[in-house]
Amino acid sequence: MKEVIIQPSLDTFEVVESPIPTPKDKYLVIKVVVAGSNPKDWKFPYWSGKAFNTGDDIAGIVHSVGKDVYEFKPGDRVAAYHEGLTPHGGFAEYTVAPDWATIHLPHNIPFEEGATIPLAAHTAMVALYLNLKLPAPFDARRFPEGQKVPLLIYGVTSACGAFAAQLARLSGLGPIIGVAGRASDFAKTLADYVLDYRKGEDALVAGVEEILAKEGLGDKVAYIFDAISEGESFEVTSRVVDTDGGRISTVLPFQYFANAREDFRYPNGVEYSNTNVLRIFDTHKDLGFIWSRYFGRLLEAGKLKGHPCEVIPGGLNSILMGLNKLKDGQASGFKYVYRIEESSDIATRLHKLDPALVSHKNSRKVEQFFNFELLQ
Repeated sequence: MKEVIIQPSLDTFEVVESPIPTPKDKYLVIKVVVAGSNPKDWKFPYWSGKAFNTGDDIAGIVHSVGKDVYEFKPGDRVAAYHEGLTPHGGFAEYTVAPDWATIHLPHNIPFEEGATIPLAAHTAMVALYLNLKLPAPFDARRFPEGQKVPLLIYGVTSACGAFAAQLARLSGLGPIIGVAGRASDFAKTLADYVLDYRKGEDALVAGVEEILAKEGLGDKVAYIFDAISEGESFEVTSRVVDTDGGRISTVLPFQYFANAREDFRYPNGVEYSNTNVLRIFDTHKDLGFIWSRYFGRLLEAGKLKGHPCEVIPGGLNSILMGLNKLKDGQASGFKYVYRIEESSDIATRLHKLDPALVSHKNSRKVEQFFNFELLQ
């Protein structure tokens, strides 16, 4: 099989031949139809200085299963979360995922949409229900209808933020206050109120306080999910959180990403947690199992939708192009996905390739790679 190895420089990549993996006891081998990408896919090699296959969002067909897998069989349509930082990632023709992080993909959900779901949906779930300790939609302790329980989502149009907004609705939270930027129209489909982060920290704080006052909810928020966790997001959320037991969950730790770094602190009386979604592969496997099954049910019923996406032509050969676009901040309110079957059709792919896709500083190296392949 072919798989893509991303180099730390993000200048080059390798398409290497590897054997199709053999599944361990509770794992599946999946033939990848569509692979999704996330910002961490370029950040991990870039920050760590290590080259590896970073893909973790997969939609495809079960190829084989381990001896202890009983809920899946070859031929099943699935969306799966590959365990990050382990071999056989999703930027490949075949990948591996544990059965407890695999979703039965309903027939009404296309593979492109399915590839946007696993990592971001699980991250949103961990943030809301493990870290913020909110009641799940199926929990008898869910908030009574009509009770106002505001939730602030900083980065509501990011994939993690959008899934959090959808799940929060199902749990009875509201009003939902979303912080967004360019994708404001999409944000309005997710949140009751939308604030533009580009107006600055003071304007955001004033906006949150104005909304809460209008809703008769004081001037502070009890529950906050920071789905961006960079720059001023830490400062803004620290100013609007309730200091009497308010809770904040972030996707990145403030010690490394706040503007003030080691000098930053949340106010006393605030419960802070970093959303480590990788716990579902270790200490919280049962949580991953329950929610993977529930995600499939919600998708089938139309109660949960995948994230908007844009297909980058070229399959595996265009992975680097998409990751550099992510690095350049070109994705706003959507994800990049790749149809793996397009990987080998070089001539057709080059014809279809929109020059606008080749927009990062190393685009010439990608084009040279394509030209080299055509000559073989």
